[in-house]
Amino acid sequence: MMQRLRKLEVTSAFVAVTTLFFVWGFISSNNDPLIVAMRAAFQLSYSEALQIQLVSFLANGLMSLPAASLGNRLGAVNTILLALATMTTGCLSVGLALAEESYPGVLGALFVLALGITMLQVSANPLVAGLGPASSSHFRLNFAQTFNSLGVVVGVNYGAAVMLGERVMTAGQGSIHNNAERREVLQAVDGAFLTMAAMLTALAAFVWFQRHRIGLATGKAEALAGTSVLAALRSRWAVSGALVIGLYVGAEVSIASVMINFLHERTVMGLPLEQGGFYLANVYWGGALAGRIIGTILLTRIAAVRLLAICAGMAAFLCLMAFAEAGSVSGWAALGVGLFNSVMFPTIFSLTLERSGVSRSSTSGLLVLAISFGALLPFLVARLADTASLATAFAVPAVAYLAIVCFAWRADAAGPMTQD
Repeated sequence: MMQRLRKLEVTSAFVAVTTLFFVWGFISSNNDPLIVAMRAAFQLSYSEALQIQLVSFLANGLMSLPAASLGNRLGAVNTILLALATMTTGCLSVGLALAEESYPGVLGALFVLALGITMLQVSANPLVAGLGPASSSHFRLNFAQTFNSLGVVVGVNYGAAVMLGERVMTAGQGSIHNNAERREVLQAVDGAFLTMAAMLTALAAFVWFQRHRIGLATGKAEALAGTSVLAALRSRWAVSGALVIGLYVGAEVSIASVMINFLHERTVMGLPLEQGGFYLANVYWGGALAGRIIGTILLTRIAAVRLLAICAGMAAFLCLMAFAEAGSVSGWAALGVGLFNSVMFPTIFSLTLERSGVSRSSTSGLLVLAISFGALLPFLVARLADTASLATAFAVPAVAYLAIVCFAWRADAAGPMTQD
């Protein structure tokens, strides 16, 4: 009877955590259509528009360690509730900034939103890894990240439908010049973020009512927390894993951020911006969703390190095809990267936890902190897009994926060194 109750608690906790993965994917993915809308409304360069991604990386870097400390002090459930409240505040603040037609204000509001997403991420990933034996952590993290990918697909579809309309399509040609048109675009963005704020409020209420059951099931996972993140700096595997997870996130975000405009170019596919958003959501992010489902199944048959090396190698190859500026072939190659992105984050995360040789909590803290260093890649991509071309910018993620291949090869040679 006790085992049945324990199983029910763990199952309920896992369902709750995967719901959070879905919502964090839904919210964060709206940065991609938002970049297009803000670039149109405020007549921004790529470097200016991609500051939307840079503030998210900055928030991640500043908040990851304080979020881990909050988790130790408040517990996972209370930290999650605080994260959801912070995210709601950020969504509502976007509306206030848009009312003032202030792009810096929008960046500030997105910074607050990203603080909440960071708290959510710091709490969710270690919980999923800890809700079961270490040997199946690859499977659990990939399975949970499948719901994150589902949230991304739904979120980009939502954001593209609401934020990218006829005015923004026209603005992609650089023709918004009057306040009435600008206000129409900004009102559409405001409506999108108000809906997200309502969604977050409803989710916070759900977590609040489930907090005791989640707390009982996650007690074991929380007990793994305790050591400083500085302990992971002594582990070459933790440092290597942190480096490549930053490269991966930077590559994924960079490609998604320029995808709509890349597909819009006449030399590529010449798609209208709204249709480019549809392709981004359903082919690039939809490919990641399909890849996570396929990858979760393959992980029961193929070693995680080998699957990681194959996926990273294919992603690098597709980026080089996009770089070649071969018309629609380049467009489809860029979209195809999403399929191979699928297993990388959770597999890098779990492989590093296995091989670090230090505590799970210390390693997890360093990995989440390292995501912020991926901000360098969107910056480099934006600079290349402004000074050369969008196709040329794909060289940056190609190099990042090749570094991940090297990490996978080294991890395969070293073998696991698990310490729970």
